[in-house]
Amino acid sequence: MEEMEEELKCPVCGSFYREPIILPCSHNICQACARNILVQTPESESPQSRRASGSGVSDYDYLDLDKMSLYSEADSGYGSYGGFASAPTTPCQKSPNGVRVFPPAMPPPATHLSPALASVPRNSCITCPQCHRSLILDDRGLRGFPKNRVLEGVIDRYQQSKAAALKCQLCEKAPKEATVMCEQCDVFYCDPCRLRCHPPRGPLAKHRLVPPAQGRVSRRLSPRKVSTCTDHELENHSMYCVQCKMPVCYQCLEEGKHSSHEVKALGAMWKLHKSQLSQALNGLSDRAKEAKEFLVQLRNMVQQIQENSVEFEACLVAQCDALIDALNRRKAQLLARVNKEHEHKLKVVRDQISHCTVKLRQTTGLMEYCLEVIKENDPSGFLQISDALIRRVHLTEDQWGKGTLTPRMTTDFDLSLDNSPLLQSIHQLDFVQMKVPATPILQLEDCCTHNNSATLSWKQPPLSTVPAEGYILELDDGNGGQFREVYVGKETMCTVDGLHFNSTYNARIKAFNKMGVSQYSKTLVLQTSEDTDSEEQTVPFPVPSERLPLRRMSPFSSTLNLQPSFPGRAYFDFRSSPHQLSLHSSLQSLNAPVAWFAFDPGSAHSDIIFSNDNLTVTCSSYDDRVVLGKTGFSKGVHYWELTVDRYDNHPDPAFGVARIDVMKDVMLGKDDKAWAMYVDNNRSWFMHNNSHTNRTEGGITKGATIGVLLDFNRKTLTFFINDEQQGPIAFENVEGLFFPAVSLNRNVQVTLHTGLQVPDFYSSRASIA
Repeated sequence: MEEMEEELKCPVCGSFYREPIILPCSHNICQACARNILVQTPESESPQSRRASGSGVSDYDYLDLDKMSLYSEADSGYGSYGGFASAPTTPCQKSPNGVRVFPPAMPPPATHLSPALASVPRNSCITCPQCHRSLILDDRGLRGFPKNRVLEGVIDRYQQSKAAALKCQLCEKAPKEATVMCEQCDVFYCDPCRLRCHPPRGPLAKHRLVPPAQGRVSRRLSPRKVSTCTDHELENHSMYCVQCKMPVCYQCLEEGKHSSHEVKALGAMWKLHKSQLSQALNGLSDRAKEAKEFLVQLRNMVQQIQENSVEFEACLVAQCDALIDALNRRKAQLLARVNKEHEHKLKVVRDQISHCTVKLRQTTGLMEYCLEVIKENDPSGFLQISDALIRRVHLTEDQWGKGTLTPRMTTDFDLSLDNSPLLQSIHQLDFVQMKVPATPILQLEDCCTHNNSATLSWKQPPLSTVPAEGYILELDDGNGGQFREVYVGKETMCTVDGLHFNSTYNARIKAFNKMGVSQYSKTLVLQTSEDTDSEEQTVPFPVPSERLPLRRMSPFSSTLNLQPSFPGRAYFDFRSSPHQLSLHSSLQSLNAPVAWFAFDPGSAHSDIIFSNDNLTVTCSSYDDRVVLGKTGFSKGVHYWELTVDRYDNHPDPAFGVARIDVMKDVMLGKDDKAWAMYVDNNRSWFMHNNSHTNRTEGGITKGATIGVLLDFNRKTLTFFINDEQQGPIAFENVEGLFFPAVSLNRNVQVTLHTGLQVPDFYSSRASIA
């Protein structure tokens, strides 16, 4: 019952409802409080003026809150209308719940009605203190609102059922014991509240004050008030209008106010609405039951959190203790190694001391003996042994040769403990987020296609709090096939080379961490160029009918090259590593479509040594070894160069193109899978299938530049040295899929340069042809 008390208190005065009336919004308010919050409106807003203007209005017209506001900008209570001469200007008081209460604009005239039902100022309006809906009163004023007799009865039963009903009803904090009750006000007072709120003067002097117990008895014995019609105060409600949703009396029906409405018996509707309210309460009861169960669950969670916290702390302490134990064990092992080194050094030095002591004793004895021999005065006897003594002295001296008097062991300990990785790991020791990362977002403005390559860029959502350890980029085969992984790493930009020309690719990206992988991003559709002469284009998601020109392309991007397996089509080569990654730092040209690629460590011979982001290669063997480029070509015109960084002992490296399955342990051109030019410091030859042709004078030295031009339009392969064509066209009728190739040994080192335009003289010659 105590939980219901807030439902029984007026939102204005904060006390139990006294003669409550029902507003059209279904909220209740005391009649006296309703009079106190009345506000006078302009004449143009009155119902009479609206009827005179011909606009249809209801009995209660809601104000346009855009035109006037009942809320004060300084607080959350009610304020008066600004700008109206009739608005109350006296300071308003604040009720216990913060609602502004206005005194009446003028004292109500004395009438035969009760003070609460006396007439109100013309054109008054009232605002519900709970839902803040404003309405204009009609001629009936507050009498037009029905009285809530049910609420009065509930309050009476509640007050009678409370054991503490004899407490003061006006104390703000802890209610004191009531000393009197006013029969007219129907309020229990303690002495301080009676002196403050009910002084014995003025109209209150006529009120009858009785002891609290007598007042409660008289309240119980008071007859139940009967609800009467708001329009006909002497008539009781006997019927119920379904359309208006309100009880009516028979006189209302005779006057024809509800002639076209459906009217039912009051008792039948009473039972029906009771049944509907019971059914609605069943649903609300279920929600309350669920709420209680939820509270039990939350309390159990509190206990579980405490238990888990203790368990987790114990686990954390155990893990840290395990680390400390492991560190102590490692400390003991390292100390054992130091002791072992200490014993070893001491043993070596002591052995050297012992050996040196013995030799020194022998040497000293020989020296003393020789000194005594020198004292001999017999020449013949001296000469008989002098040669042997001289040889012994020299031999002994030689035994004290270089290194004998050098310590075999240093005093320093050649042990250095590198604890920086462990310290770094300890500093980085942290709890792992138990969540997978959010789905990455493709940055469409940075995604583009360029010739037969595609650049994709992505990022984590701005509000993502779970870090991603890396990303997985997937592409299909350009023909609607299955998706395959083409990149795994921490970068957020990737350029995929070696795609088909004039093909449509689908790309998607997902993030991962230790806990798992995220959902896939939206699929991005990319269209490659029709041929190598087409312009660079940007294709946003989804693919529109027109393509936008590329605005900008980052020169620092992660590049993955996909190697085709048969002429005219490309596949994803995962032979050595499923995610081949290289970083290009050279600037890309935006004026013409060119191919960017590097050497491929995955397909090269194991003796090949890579550097400079796989753009520079040499060899660790004196035999020729082959290395291929990452990108394969089957259409268009392609030109790349190689500079000779080192050239010792006149080797003969070979440059050209080859199939993917070319032999890697012989000179380029020895088998039928390669077409090459091998060259020394004086001359060059073209070689294919171990056949040498077209010897041409002029070779290479350190710093020379070799150019390779592969023209699928004319089906030719041509070589250049220092920007001059070397010999005639090397090979004709070149068709199929070819990869840039080089063979070299340890005496030569070359650097690859890609993304180059076709030489001008060749372009002009090709256009004339």
